[in-house]
Amino acid sequence: MISASNLKMRYGGKILFKETNFQFNPGLHYGLVGANGSGKSTLIKMLIGEITPEAGEISLPTQLSIGTLKQDHFLHEEQLILDVVLMGNPKLWNALKEREAILEKEHFSEKDCHTLESLEKVIHEHDGYTAPSRAAKLLEGLGLLAPMHAQKLSVLSGGFKLRVLLAQVLFSQPDILLLDEPTNHLDIFSIKWLEGYLKNFMGMIVVSSHDREFLNKVCNYIVDVDRETIRIYKGNYDQFEEAKAFEKAHKEAQIDKQDKKKQDLQGFIDRFKSKATKARQAQSKMRLVEKLEGEMDELSLSPSSRMYPNLQFDICRPSGAIALKVDSISKQFGSKHVLSKISFQIERGEHVAFLGANGIGKSTLLEILTQSLHADQGSFEWGFAVQHAYFPQDHAKHVQGNNSLLEWLRQFDARATDEQLRGILGRVLFSGDDVHKTVNILSGGETARLLLAKMMLMKHNVLIFDEPTNHLDMEAIEALLEALHNYPGTLLFVSHNRHFVNALSKRILEITRDGLLDFKCTYPEYLAKRELDLLSADRKAHQMPQANKKNQPSDEKSLYQEQKNQSKQRAHFERKVKLAEDKCHQLEQKIKEIDDLLSSEGFYQKNSKEQQQAILSKKVVCEKSLEDALHEWEKASEELV
Repeated sequence: MISASNLKMRYGGKILFKETNFQFNPGLHYGLVGANGSGKSTLIKMLIGEITPEAGEISLPTQLSIGTLKQDHFLHEEQLILDVVLMGNPKLWNALKEREAILEKEHFSEKDCHTLESLEKVIHEHDGYTAPSRAAKLLEGLGLLAPMHAQKLSVLSGGFKLRVLLAQVLFSQPDILLLDEPTNHLDIFSIKWLEGYLKNFMGMIVVSSHDREFLNKVCNYIVDVDRETIRIYKGNYDQFEEAKAFEKAHKEAQIDKQDKKKQDLQGFIDRFKSKATKARQAQSKMRLVEKLEGEMDELSLSPSSRMYPNLQFDICRPSGAIALKVDSISKQFGSKHVLSKISFQIERGEHVAFLGANGIGKSTLLEILTQSLHADQGSFEWGFAVQHAYFPQDHAKHVQGNNSLLEWLRQFDARATDEQLRGILGRVLFSGDDVHKTVNILSGGETARLLLAKMMLMKHNVLIFDEPTNHLDMEAIEALLEALHNYPGTLLFVSHNRHFVNALSKRILEITRDGLLDFKCTYPEYLAKRELDLLSADRKAHQMPQANKKNQPSDEKSLYQEQKNQSKQRAHFERKVKLAEDKCHQLEQKIKEIDDLLSSEGFYQKNSKEQQQAILSKKVVCEKSLEDALHEWEKASEELV
């Protein structure tokens, strides 16, 4: 169990949370959410002891092990990748290395024999003989296949090094996992694998993420860092959103009700306070007003750290009917082939998602199309009147120097006035003196918003995005989704965020090791046509799509019957989910009606204690029924998946 009492922390002059109390219980999976800068990473650092709170205490179980993702991958540069994972269990790793050193000796002393005996016990206790295969499975699940395991960590890119460190912490099998944005450097295959691993993890998890699908699958509680406090909600992210919206609306309704009552009382006081016959009543009303003000102060909400950018992407003029033609583009880096004879055509107004495993060439293709890279073979041609804007995955290459935000943005439109530039910066949440910040001190999320400001300013008719959600918080992601949904131009994007892909794509181009697969449909339709969930299928199957075709059953009737049975079974599960969902909504409505009754004016004066108790008991029964119904819904949803 982890608990915090009277916790207070600030960043500079900004209060992150104050007088906060919470408790994380064993075996539960907590999703940590909040706007960028709200204090999520700070909280994780406090939990692992990297920083201390300004006030209050955090109680950690000393007898339990805590696993957290380390960022210092340069520490193990010369170690073999598999060995780095094995280091996750220091006792086992030290025993293996010591045994290896003794076995390399030509002659053993009696002391060596005794040492070997004790080392073998340690290795046996820690399942050391199966450890390499367990470590290898973790690496493969995270996208590092067997041929890489015997190479040094230094051969990998920064993102893949972090995957190795993630495998290391998972291999340590801690009692508690504390993970800060573990999906940031993973592709959609690895995210799905990690979801499955964490879902079955028996210990406590506290994980920060901006990926709502990931939180929905992994977490059964949501920890909300907002309004200068930390609040825990039962359920996944979607359920948390509903609960928080209902809670906010309920509080606002109570405040409005109290405010109206206060105004009525104040009106009476103003009319009759000077009249001797009514002075006594006016005094009584004044005491009621003071009491109401106290109640309203308790109900009042601290300002939320959640802020939504106001995004809108316009075009100067439409492009030609064909926005882009790509003909047999190939690219390799050294001996590694990432793109092989890729050809496709994009029509004006299409929303196209590029999918595929990390390292398959998605970002490389976008860099070629934006002339940041040259293709080894093949060609591409942008259509008539095409003007394209590019949101890169690596922001640092495109946002450099010590210019202010205002100066940096002005270079892309010299005719824009300060007022126009400030207006666009304000829409991405840079206001007042923020516009004089220098671009080299911006956080990842701030730099992403600045790039979005540039794209709004330039009004291009083709927008290209490479992993746009990596540094954005939930609010910015939702704002971007809405703006792109309404964008009248052509959209090309790479993303591992399933919510983002599902909401925007009207066509899927899947890049595989054998070429390109083209699906002119939405993401759900793509899944149905592909008969293979890209986000949950085995990676090898996706890398060899042609082999799958050769291995299809020859008996077409048998295949048809199997598909029919699967459709029938899915329909059955969908009905179960719908019935469970309806039951939850009915119970939620009953509880809302009881809450409205309990908070109605004069309820406790009009009803006897017996009547009050009966209504409260009814609420308890409904809440218990709702808990059971939610469990039924979760179970039915899992069966459907």
